[in-house]
Amino acid sequence: MPRPTPPPSVHHGLVLEPRDVHFDWTALPLHWIPDEPMATHVINVLHLLLPEGERWFVEVFKDALPMITDEQLREEVRGFIGQEAIHAEAHQEVLDHLLGQGLDPRPYVRQVSWLFHRVLGDRPGLSAAGSREHTIERVAHVAAIEHFTAFLGHWILNSPALDRAQADPTMLDLLRWHGAEEVEHRSVAYDLLRHLDPGYLRRVRGMLVAGPLLVHLWVRGTRFMLAADPLLDGRLKPTWREAHLNARRGLLPDLRVMARSAVRYFRPGYHPTQEGSSSQALGYLAASPAARAAAH
Repeated sequence: MPRPTPPPSVHHGLVLEPRDVHFDWTALPLHWIPDEPMATHVINVLHLLLPEGERWFVEVFKDALPMITDEQLREEVRGFIGQEAIHAEAHQEVLDHLLGQGLDPRPYVRQVSWLFHRVLGDRPGLSAAGSREHTIERVAHVAAIEHFTAFLGHWILNSPALDRAQADPTMLDLLRWHGAEEVEHRSVAYDLLRHLDPGYLRRVRGMLVAGPLLVHLWVRGTRFMLAADPLLDGRLKPTWREAHLNARRGLLPDLRVMARSAVRYFRPGYHPTQEGSSSQALGYLAASPAARAAAH
């Protein structure tokens, strides 16, 4: 069995600031990447998954807080909880806007809510030891998911093709603000997992569960959005070929690059600081129109 690296004893003085951002969606077109409905809806799956998913993150981390014995890590987890709660509400506003445009996301969102809160949620009636074990297992799932959100955050911060395609600037600011915060706090879930269980097997198990689940949810979400789009009337079907072509044009992440990133998670010496750039993330947060408005 690979020998894991010891959990970090120093957390680099990370201070996570929940930024109470607000966005005006009144002018957002249904296809906010002009003439690119598939690329638009592939990214729109984020709005389907994140409100319920990040509320679940918050529940899991609140359950884990009493188990933390490192004061710096505890403060990071509290900051993480604050940021994730605001993320959930920001994406919920997009869902409300889509509903007003005639695209009803609620059937899919109900399925996502059931998955996170019933299948992966709390389990009343467990013993104290069983409850602790269940919480740590869910932290492992969050850590794996956070690897992907950090990957996507790094991608969206480095996606000039979306600007060239004249994607809606408010949506780009939402995605880049959120992506920058995902890069900023990319180590917290992993460090919490290593604090609660420094072993290698649980980390691997978390990714083996979360990785395929995310792919499945994303494919189903894309199919749902294209079928529910009132402007398309069911005429456009998603294909892997189209996704690959959009990725080559820079409108979507490259699935091969994402897969290589996921493989890095299995390395015994892996740590999330090896992915993305904190300085780039903080630079965007200093320039983001929504984050700047929230600071004043």
